[in-house]
Amino acid sequence: MDKLFENKWAIRVISLILAISLYLFVTVETDRTDNESRLGTGTSNEVQVLEDVPLEIKIDADNYVVSGVPEHVTVSLEGKPSTLAPTARQRNFTVFVDLTEFEEGEHTVEIEYENIPNDLTVYIEPKTIDVNIEKRASKDFAVSVDFVNSDNLPTGYEIGEPEITPEVVTIISSESIIEQIAMVKIFIDVTDLKESIRNREVPVSVYDIQGNDLNVLVEPESVTVSVPVDRPSKTVPLTVETKGDLPKEFEMDRLEAPEEIEVFGKREILSEITEVSTEEIDLSKIEKSDTYEVNLELPDDVVANDETIEVIIELNESKVFKDIPIDTDGPEDNITFVNPSDPKIDITATGSDTLMKNVSKQDIRSSIDVTGLNEGEHQVEINVTGPENITFEPELNDATIQIE
Repeated sequence: MDKLFENKWAIRVISLILAISLYLFVTVETDRTDNESRLGTGTSNEVQVLEDVPLEIKIDADNYVVSGVPEHVTVSLEGKPSTLAPTARQRNFTVFVDLTEFEEGEHTVEIEYENIPNDLTVYIEPKTIDVNIEKRASKDFAVSVDFVNSDNLPTGYEIGEPEITPEVVTIISSESIIEQIAMVKIFIDVTDLKESIRNREVPVSVYDIQGNDLNVLVEPESVTVSVPVDRPSKTVPLTVETKGDLPKEFEMDRLEAPEEIEVFGKREILSEITEVSTEEIDLSKIEKSDTYEVNLELPDDVVANDETIEVIIELNESKVFKDIPIDTDGPEDNITFVNPSDPKIDITATGSDTLMKNVSKQDIRSSIDVTGLNEGEHQVEINVTGPENITFEPELNDATIQIE
């Protein structure tokens, strides 16, 4: 043995063997620890919190009612994932308060559960609740309708008398709660309502005198309501209002608008309306014949199918054509004009402005007929001709001439 340790190669071999053995030992232990750790993770407990779990009530509902019971509670479950996961997912358990053995009065009761596996630990929040058990009572109440946003009902529409089926509901609660009931209502929002409501199912709400919502049992919970919506109308005379004067070269030939108009509003408002007028048309700004859109001047809370009407305005325009020559029909020898001394005359033409814009001096002819006149002084009618549908007014109706 001593010789063995004196041999340096033997010592080197022994050291190598020991090093390899130590390495293998450490590696195996590490792997075993990791495996145990992984196995432990799969079997350790987990916690899952379930919120808004319904809370049921067990009570003699034919004789008693209870207050103070929340609708939902929070349930926390702890246990192995293999049991916890399906229980939390399916929620096929029941959380309840059992009041079947309690009498009237105030009580502190514990919240219980059933159908939860025994290997799960259950925590319920709250754990206990304070309840008040009272004798059951019932009373019939008539249902009224409250129309919401009446200001947003379209102008011109009117709500008729609603029909409710059934008109009376039964309220079930304790006597003390029933004594607090001041209003049993349904609510109808009439914003932009233009058509009648037919057989709409609406839930019934119950309130005390201060408008607080009372948590009671209503039979039936909802009623059917029909509400007629009408659009009363009235046909009244229409007056076209004007202001100012037409430009001096124009005169009014025709102003035409509907004689009557249909307006819409509540009946009591329409009963007071005898006529409707337009906004004033400023005649000083009218410069041609045309059809004009004019706003209606409607009373408050009254509407028409259109906010404007069409008003037809036709104008006659007058123009003075100066120095129109006076032609002579018949023998022209030895004719001298006395008045006017110069055989020319001013003529005023009047007609529709649409026609007048095309009339020129060359379109107008004035003349006198001297056929058969003897020597001497004569007054002869001045004749004026021109385009059709235009009237001509010469400054002189007759001309004075001298025939020699």
